[in-house]
Parts: sequence; structure tokens; C-alpha cells
Amino acid sequence: MTQMNLIGADISDLQAEQSVLGAIFLDQDAMDRISFLEPRDFSAIRHQKIFEVMRYMHDENYPIDLVTVTEEYLKFGRLEDSGGPMYMTELARSCPTAANVEHYARIVRSKAVRRRGSAAGLKVASLANEDFSTDEEYFSAIESTIAELRPQEAGKMQSFRENRERYFEHLTKRAEFILTGFNLFDEWAKGVWRGWLYVLAGRPSAGKTAKLLQMLYGIARQFRDKKSHMDAGAVLLWSQEMDVLQIYDRWLSMTTGVNYNRIKSKNLDDDEMAKLKGRYDTLEKYPLFVQDSAGVTIDEIRATARQFKRKQGKIAAIAVDYLQIMSIPQKRGESRSEAIGRVTKAAKQLARELNCTFILLSQMTRDSENASKPQLSHLKESGSIEQDADVVEFLWHDSEDTDQGGKVVQSFIAKGRDIGVKEFRLLFKGWMQRFEELPPKERDFGNAKNRKR
Repeated sequence: MTQMNLIGADISDLQAEQSVLGAIFLDQDAMDRISFLEPRDFSAIRHQKIFEVMRYMHDENYPIDLVTVTEEYLKFGRLEDSGGPMYMTELARSCPTAANVEHYARIVRSKAVRRRGSAAGLKVASLANEDFSTDEEYFSAIESTIAELRPQEAGKMQSFRENRERYFEHLTKRAEFILTGFNLFDEWAKGVWRGWLYVLAGRPSAGKTAKLLQMLYGIARQFRDKKSHMDAGAVLLWSQEMDVLQIYDRWLSMTTGVNYNRIKSKNLDDDEMAKLKGRYDTLEKYPLFVQDSAGVTIDEIRATARQFKRKQGKIAAIAVDYLQIMSIPQKRGESRSEAIGRVTKAAKQLARELNCTFILLSQMTRDSENASKPQLSHLKESGSIEQDADVVEFLWHDSEDTDQGGKVVQSFIAKGRDIGVKEFRLLFKGWMQRFEELPPKERDFGNAKNRKR
């Protein structure tokens, strides 16, 4: 058989590749059993090209044999790229049976991953000499290089029979809903769910950040059975408009009742200072982490979250305040909405990968101020936001709904995958940055009749 001397390949690489291609010549249905294999997995360029032609013909439902593959090359006058008629004939004769094609294909992929690993190491080393505007761009380039190593796994159809044991094992595990501390919401939705992309939206001064901080505190605390368990995992917050000490001001006011304005103005008496120190001692035990960076990227969030996953073992929530001021570069010919769509898709993928909730704060359009009730179309630069989100919550103010105890804020779950839609009333006590849940009230929205919720 013809042999090729190629850098990064040895005879065992080539034999496995030839066996795969020979098996396909014997039985084109073998392609269905090796759908995980990619053209780049072949070390020989001619093998890559032959496999690409075979995959194209299989996708188009064309027969695959020595004659048809040769004709496909002849159409474009590129037969020599395949090694010529003699080499194609040798490939067709190289494999006595197609029964072991999956075994050969896994050898090919395994060796390809190691070749790419070596190449990635060299590329990472060379990146140190390139000109990046920030260290974060440098880190992103490294992560992108490493990410390319992983094979592009295809999904697999699964039957009831093969999943029986796995399914009943799944039923014996405790459901992992994550409590938020908003009791009415938790009773209805069972908390926030792992794998969710949760979008919390509102106009400026609607209380988005305050609501988020209270949710994150509840998620970190996991208060049940009259006890704080702190067992859901790390809670990671990226704050782009307030620094970490301003975030602490809000959390400490919310949890102690010490007046927020007195904390901000540093006008505290001895009793208030003692309360704050006592609460700070408690919060030190909570898995709450804050990064106060402006213009954060989704790549940076992904890298940091993965590091926490390795160190902490479990992440409960990732939160970003807020989406539209993230650093979101646009590719050539890409609209702003499409660029934001890439971020929301990546956020959803990260929530699934790390088995946590990803909470994104979002702005609303000015048009929403003229509406009697927010709609999904009122999400600023919506498009993919509403499609990718599992839950969309709007915070808004209805001037007709008042309470002497503070500002009444309407919470409308406008989209809820697996939970439905729901409306809540919240009382915001701004002097301590805390929301309290109010009972439902008969309301009139637009032309709808008054109804109890």
C-alpha cells in the first residue's frame, strides 16, 4: 500500500485512517456510525478531502463507491488531490470488513486530539509575542485556542431501554431547586432552576439591582427549615456600575435594617456600627463573590466561572448587572442585536454547562413607558434575549397601586419555561434597599376586567 511521510503522523495514524475510508467504500452506512468524526481528524490532507467528499455524498444521499467518488473528483479536475486512481483503489481494498469502522474512527480521533494539543501548545506560546490591547484579550485568545481542541460531539438518539437505570437513579435524587428568599415566588416556581437563563428587566430606577442583590443573597443563604444552609454553591456577581464596597453597602443595609443613606454618608452611631460588624461576620461565611469591572466580556465571565467550578465544586448563580453595557464587539456585517444574541446564547450554554442559573439584568425600551403592562418586545435590543431566556421578569411601577409602607413595584413573569407566567406585587423600602412581597390585589390592566390573581 502507498505510504506517506507526513509531519505529526506515523504509520499507525495512516493505517487507521485508511481503514476508516476503506470501510466506507465497503458500506456507506458506516458513515452513520462515525458521525463524531471530522475531516480535520485525518492527518493526511488527501484523507481529509476524501472524507469531505464522502460526507457530502452521504448527506446528499448519493451512493458511495470507487466509481462515484472518483467521478466527483473528476467534476472539478482534482483527482490528483485524492492520490490518483491507484491510491483510491488501494483504499477501497485496504479494509476487509466495515464491522470495525467505529473502532478505527475512534483511533483516528484520539490521535487527532493529541496532534491538536501539541499544535495548540505551540500556538499559545506564540501568542505571548502578539500585540493585544488588554490582558483580557490575551486570555480570551488562549481560551479560544484551547477550546478548539475539543471534538465537536454530535448528539445521540436514546431509547427508553438504554436510559432505564439512569432515569430511576435521577428520580431518587433530591430536586435541586434554588430558593431565592422571595417566598411567594419560591412557592410558585420552586425557586430558580439550574440551567436557566433568567432575564430581569426594567426601566432605570425600577429596582433591578436591588431585586438582583436580594435574590443573590437568598440564593447564597438557602434559608429553609428555619436555618441558613448555604449549600447551593458559589454566587458570582459582575457589577459594572457600582464598585464592590457600594454593593456591600446595599447588602448590609438590606440585611440589618440600618438606614442606607446613613451608611452611604458614613453617619453611623455605635449601635449601627455594631450591627454592621456583626452582619459582616455572618456574610463572610456566605459564598458571595463580586467583581466590579466595567465592560466585562462573556469570555471573561466564562473563564472565571469555570475556575470557580473547579475550586468550589458547585456554582448556584452567575449574575451580570447589566447586559447592554457589557463589552460586546460586533463582527463585520453583524448588527448590535445579533452581537447581543451571541452573548445571550453563550450565557444560556454556560448555565447548562455549569449547572447553575445565569441571571442577566436588561434594559427596557422607552416605548415600554407608554404601555399599560410590559411585553417581551419591550426588552431593549430584544430578539435573541427573549428567545434564549428561560424566564423573563419585568419590574415596573403602576401609579394607581400605592402603599403607605413604601413604593409598590409590579413584578411580571412574562415568560417562564416550565413554570408559566405570573404577577407579583413587591413593596420596596428604599431606605434599606429591601423588597417585601405583598398579597395579590384586584387590578385593571388595559381593557381586561378586574380579576384576582
